[in-house]
Amino acid sequence: MSELLLEVENLRVSFPTPRGPVEVVKGIGFSLGRERLGIVGESGSGKSMTGRAILRLIRSPGRQTADRLNFDGIDLERQSETGMRAIRGARISMIMQDPKFSLNPVMTIGEQIAEAVQAHGRMSRRALRQRVKEMLEAVRIDDAERVARLFPHEVSGGMGQRIMIAMMLIPEPDLLIADEPTSALDVSVQAQVLDLIDDLIRHRGMGLLLISHDLDLVARYCDRILVMKDGRVVESCVAGELRNASHPYTRGLLAAVPRLDEDRDELPVLDRSIA
Repeated sequence: MSELLLEVENLRVSFPTPRGPVEVVKGIGFSLGRERLGIVGESGSGKSMTGRAILRLIRSPGRQTADRLNFDGIDLERQSETGMRAIRGARISMIMQDPKFSLNPVMTIGEQIAEAVQAHGRMSRRALRQRVKEMLEAVRIDDAERVARLFPHEVSGGMGQRIMIAMMLIPEPDLLIADEPTSALDVSVQAQVLDLIDDLIRHRGMGLLLISHDLDLVARYCDRILVMKDGRVVESCVAGELRNASHPYTRGLLAAVPRLDEDRDELPVLDRSIA
């Protein structure tokens, strides 16, 4: 594996209910270097909670614990909230689901991207404007100076995704967590946005944690894959060998994916009783 960035051991996330605490992440563990790791599974399998827990974003009454949650030599479990603010964005960035709607509707695009830099350091106004322009161009937005003056409601969904990527990458983090970053986009725009993320990750030598329910997408863009079910990792494999997965649950997920050359009368029903 490349240089180790993240180590996770026995990570657990739980929430209280009238019938007692319910665990949504049940003791998972993995490591991540400057590579592309995908986490796949159905809705409710614990994928997004895992990404949030890495950034210590599980808020009360939720609770998270881990035997080890180490990022580049830093024990994240022991960090104060002030310490975590210095890490979030600057060293670990996260693109949330449907990120366009995470943009502030009353601030211009340029102001919001600049804010991501100013939160972690000082820069002259002229240098900041140039940095924002370069970042918008890096995510393949034409006429960057004009776009920087627009408000979020004035841009398309695909452009909104690119803007959010620019905002997350402008502080030059070491790790990007992308949680269903293209779920709200049509297929053609999905490919463009994911190709863009992939190019930036490779060019900057970052680590990527890509969270998705789309097995084919993750197999294409990642080096390794973790399959989650009911808060647990049930299988880990090299992305190129996903079609040869051995766990019955992973085999069931693969079998449920429709194909263009489909010749089955009906798609198989996934057996969720598999442990």
